[in-house]
Amino acid sequence: MLIRQERSEDYESIYGLITEAFSNAEHADGNEQDLVVALRKGKSYIPELSLVAEIDNEVAGHILFTKAKAGTQEVLVLAPLSVKPKYQKQGVGCKLIAEGHRIAKELGYPYSLVLGSEQYYPKFGYVPAVEFEIQVPEGIPAINFMAIKLQKEAQAVCGAVTYAEEFGI
Repeated sequence: MLIRQERSEDYESIYGLITEAFSNAEHADGNEQDLVVALRKGKSYIPELSLVAEIDNEVAGHILFTKAKAGTQEVLVLAPLSVKPKYQKQGVGCKLIAEGHRIAKELGYPYSLVLGSEQYYPKFGYVPAVEFEIQVPEGIPAINFMAIKLQKEAQAVCGAVTYAEEFGI
């Protein structure tokens, strides 16, 4: 498996992958693939943190981290993470998250936030965001809104989260 930065020639494959990955997801709005397209065009997009997992020259997974604010600090938001159904439960998502975190640390980002499964993301060190005094956005279950500290010396974060406008939150 190769984890690398996405390229423009991957966009069509990524769009299909995300559509397929979220087609039967328990918590999905069906627009995740369009969100990625919009985020790529926005101010919060970080090319180095839009990664694909490639298996046998096929795009098997994709992850995107974009800029957000927690209080006054710039942080990252992981969304979405997508793996083709035929490659799920084989470590593709794990490798994408690990590489994304590695790059994010190199780039100096202090925290990453995620809205996702309370069963899945804690395996990677995510804890409820309230533990960092990050306010849970209205209407979102606190157990599903998580954060991870990426830099040991990161300043304390507290306050509301401001997502990229493309999220519509």
